[in-house]
Amino acid sequence: MAYSTRDLLRFHQRPVLHEATLVLAFDGWMDGGSVSTGTVQRLVDLLEAHLLAEIDPDPFYLYNFPGPMELAALFRPAIEIEDGLIKSIEMPSARFFVHEAANLVLFVGKEPNLRWPTFADCILEAVTAVGVRRILFVGSFGGSVPHTREPRLHVTCSHAEMLPEMELYALRRSAYEGPGSFSSYLMTRVAETGVRMATLAAEIPGYLQGPNPVCIEAVTRRLAKILRLPLDLAPLRAASTEWELAVTAAIEKDEDMAAKVREMEEAYDNELLQRGDAEG
Repeated sequence: MAYSTRDLLRFHQRPVLHEATLVLAFDGWMDGGSVSTGTVQRLVDLLEAHLLAEIDPDPFYLYNFPGPMELAALFRPAIEIEDGLIKSIEMPSARFFVHEAANLVLFVGKEPNLRWPTFADCILEAVTAVGVRRILFVGSFGGSVPHTREPRLHVTCSHAEMLPEMELYALRRSAYEGPGSFSSYLMTRVAETGVRMATLAAEIPGYLQGPNPVCIEAVTRRLAKILRLPLDLAPLRAASTEWELAVTAAIEKDEDMAAKVREMEEAYDNELLQRGDAEG
């Protein structure tokens, strides 16, 4: 069945922006520590951005997958039942938000399971309609960064001329071969509409699960500089400090894990010093 972007993309408003930036977040692949969705949703909340448009989720997502329960759970919608009554169900969504004063569009959604070309058509149609000329995707991957240090940030660009600009914000050039994400696929498509795109991937502690406030705060701060947004990040900083202290206290109860973290800290600090000497 063929799908038209006209049928799948629904606008709630149509502002006309000038040389705007779209910041993308996808739940799923490259959202370890909730760094992708946590960072961009935080921007939506801090800026009180308004709903711009939605992509109809129905053609793009699987709601079940055959196999063990652990695998199937990755696809099934989350539900909440309280005292014998159904309270809520969280279906996949794909929503654009806009903050006109900042010349900024924000997207938060689940990475599509199906029909990547059509989903990309919807995003490119949206950015063309409102005047977006640059796309930034925020993601993460598990690595050897300890939870007591800031994540390393790596950049991949659609156009070579973007690399020097991104490196001004202490972003390292990526090198990777392996399974790809939808954002990587989208990056191969943006030139069709004259848009440039960069991926900011945070290397986060691979030994931790769940939301990582330290990494969310660090990436939000870096994004605020790139986008020139005057944000009050004090609440994020307080939450990240509290989280780091709690994680450290838990890890110190495991001697082997604590020793591994200290090794990671030493390697991180030595690598940072070596980079500083080389650049100096």
